[in-house]
Amino acid sequence: MNEQSTTNKVAWEYRAYEFWMKRDGHPKEKAKEILKDPRTSLKKHQTFFENVEGKKIANLCGSNGRKAVPLALLGAEVTIFDISKENERYARELAYHANTSINYIVGDIYEIDLQTYGEAFDILYLEGGILHYFQDIDHFMSLLFSLLKNDGTLILSDFHPLLKCLNDDFNVKLAYFDTELQTGDIAYKQFFPEEEQDDFPDVSIRFYTLSEIINSLIAAGLRLERFEEHRGWKMENIPWEFTIIARK
Repeated sequence: MNEQSTTNKVAWEYRAYEFWMKRDGHPKEKAKEILKDPRTSLKKHQTFFENVEGKKIANLCGSNGRKAVPLALLGAEVTIFDISKENERYARELAYHANTSINYIVGDIYEIDLQTYGEAFDILYLEGGILHYFQDIDHFMSLLFSLLKNDGTLILSDFHPLLKCLNDDFNVKLAYFDTELQTGDIAYKQFFPEEEQDDFPDVSIRFYTLSEIINSLIAAGLRLERFEEHRGWKMENIPWEFTIIARK
């Protein structure tokens, strides 16, 4: 495991289960919510999963299972790859209370066993903002290519790179082409009391431009089919996230 991955594993195993309990509630209650309408839990991506029964789906950096469990309920065979045992704990409890099953592999994404999982998946689903956890995006995209079956589909949704040009107050900062590794707050730190936040480990992140993301995908051999940009949750009139659909 490289230095960046080691740093991020420490961060994502610090009180992550407690965070999911705070944000999403007990897995039993979250499961009840998902069971009402699993497809709705996929939110803006639900149209990409119209017919997944019997499909093998890899949910990379799938964290607490909030997307994997709905997909399993829709009939897919879902495997989460994630670095955090705390995330795994919540996800497995969520699947149990939803009366479904998922596979959960804890480890560094860079170290996925391609002897076992090479060309194993019909669909790769990555969402929620994960690319910045991988310093070598070309290596990462090459790995995604290796995991997909021929004619398999990549669904990749992430934070829009233009966001890194804005401070929290939406003033401009000149950072778009920065390439160095940076330290940052773990995503859920602000959900805890201020007097406890100093104890949280930092994450190690590397932001990418839009062209770096798209060109690395193309260089890996994936065929870009669709690119969508999304507003923020408060319907901000700026691109907040994007979704790429690509095929092997």
